[in-house]
Amino acid sequence: MNRRTFLASAAALAITPTLSIPSFAAARKGSFKGQKGHVTKGAVTVKDGKIILESSFWFDGAPDPRVGFGKGGKYSKNTDFAVLKKNTGKQTYKIPSNLNADDYDTVVIWCRKFSVPLGYAKIK
Repeated sequence: MNRRTFLASAAALAITPTLSIPSFAAARKGSFKGQKGHVTKGAVTVKDGKIILESSFWFDGAPDPRVGFGKGGKYSKNTDFAVLKKNTGKQTYKIPSNLNADDYDTVVIWCRKFSVPLGYAKIK
């Protein structure tokens, strides 16, 4: 490449508009606390359209445990979107497009069969 071509290329780059790259909201994290006599503990992260129960997650078990969101530590029934895959360890759940995680401040493990909260994590 000769000097003239190099300068022309550099000038073209200098006037090219900056492309905006979409950014994801910052990750929000929390730690579970049990409810209604259940032991639920470990960390959770909400980021990039997913709820991630971290490897420290542990739950004592119940019939029909579900994953959802809440506000102020209270479960919002319209957010029930996934069956809890297992009682321990890391697991990831994709948040459905009809739910906006930013509208909620709590991740909840919920027993649908008995309508009982099993554990919650305030996310910040």
